[in-house]
Amino acid sequence: MPVTSAPDDTSRFIIEIVDDDPRILGSLKDLLESADYIVHVFASATALLESDHLEQIDFLISDISMPVMDGFELVRIAHATRPTLPIMLISGQRHILNGLPRILRGHYRVLKKPFDGHALLTAVSDALGTAG
Repeated sequence: MPVTSAPDDTSRFIIEIVDDDPRILGSLKDLLESADYIVHVFASATALLESDHLEQIDFLISDISMPVMDGFELVRIAHATRPTLPIMLISGQRHILNGLPRILRGHYRVLKKPFDGHALLTAVSDALGTAG
């Protein structure tokens, strides 16, 4: 007879979200938690870096346009520490998305706000290799 065990939280992926808009943080947190991810939110890139969570996460979602440190700088720092960390940048500003710095092309995924929840979950799943 097969033995069924309770889900082990250590096997769940940890996703960090950085955005200065609390509504985006809340809606993304709810969406990703509904897909059984462990989610932590930060209102700034600095707050994430000061938390020392970067070493423990599986995926990072960051807004591009934020005060003090933007998403591009966060990508540079994250990839210096964790070169293979999957990252998704989000932005509602088309001109920013059209002029992405060449140095960063291909090192992350980009999603334009507003985005479809299913598209976001699919992109996260694909990046984590969990598409099924």
